[in-house]
Amino acid sequence: MSPAPCRFCKSVRGEIVLDTGLQPACDDFPPVDQVEVEAVHPVQLWLCADCGLAQLVEDPTEPDEPRGVEPLALVRQAEAAVAGVAAAGLLPAGGTVVEHGSPHGGSWLGLLADRGIRETTGPADVVLDCFGLMHDADTREALERRVAELAPDGVLLVQFHSLEAVLAMGQWNAVRHGHPVYLSTPAMTGMLAGVGLTVVHAWRFDLYGGTVLLAARRSGIPDASVAELTAREVAAGVLDPAVVRRLDAEARTSAVSLRGWLETAKAEGHRIVGYSAASRAVPLLNVAGVGPDLMEAIGDASTAKHGRRIPGVRIPIVDPVALLSEGPLDVVLFVPDLLDEVRDRFPQVERAGGRWVLFEPEPRVALRKETH
Repeated sequence: MSPAPCRFCKSVRGEIVLDTGLQPACDDFPPVDQVEVEAVHPVQLWLCADCGLAQLVEDPTEPDEPRGVEPLALVRQAEAAVAGVAAAGLLPAGGTVVEHGSPHGGSWLGLLADRGIRETTGPADVVLDCFGLMHDADTREALERRVAELAPDGVLLVQFHSLEAVLAMGQWNAVRHGHPVYLSTPAMTGMLAGVGLTVVHAWRFDLYGGTVLLAARRSGIPDASVAELTAREVAAGVLDPAVVRRLDAEARTSAVSLRGWLETAKAEGHRIVGYSAASRAVPLLNVAGVGPDLMEAIGDASTAKHGRRIPGVRIPIVDPVALLSEGPLDVVLFVPDLLDEVRDRFPQVERAGGRWVLFEPEPRVALRKETH
């Protein structure tokens, strides 16, 4: 397939580095009793040779995701990020903000309001993109829109799940419909320069294995944090198609591993359920071919997802309170960052002899939490 022009620089030079085949839309959870079979579309990741932006070759799906509940790990990361930006002197007293958010949650508006920064329609002293850019099909247009909202001496804050983390942790199932682009610090720095902004500061957080926050202005000098993070990600291979292509093999390996683990656990008499009907679970379960025969249901904190199902494989999504009270259970946790939070909320899982199973990128039983 010949790729369309790059979503930012319009180049056609690049390589397909991951192909997970035909997949249903991962952000559309149909009603559990819907008879119709979901449409499927190719999922192919293409790496631009000119600007370094990793992107889907095509994504014809229409985003329609029930808004998720913000996990505690995301809230804590937002608090740390706001504190870091404030310490860098980038939050003007009595300033204004425009936020481009994500359906996955993570808004900073409340935290910024606590510091006297009020929401506006622009131009704003702070334009915040909190995991939003990955949802925009036209990256150049999206960045130009954010620049247009920025006051002359304002700061653009862009937060994203880094491609470096995807590579380091084998998170191939982060590549899915609904997320047309996959960002890295070197690619973002270049793209921001292309719309007239200079990245002046960079932060990295452990959330999702590696979440990056960049601060960019119309004028300024990058500090050491920008060069350090850029060098780290370049060394990790975010611009090297041969390195990124390793995700293709990892997808097959981890999918086979998950299915094999589930089949063994079921043969040993374990009851198996899942937790967190996150969009990243959709490609994983579909590539692995895991349906209700191996995983009877998935619990999720979002009431908007209850009564729905995982597209393609038809696993029902239910209220976790009822589901996790029926132990002992093996609970496959599709978002490892949630482990501490769900353990505190559902102590009955391990109390009844059940296990939390992490997927990162292959199944691993979490060590039991010490109790006193």
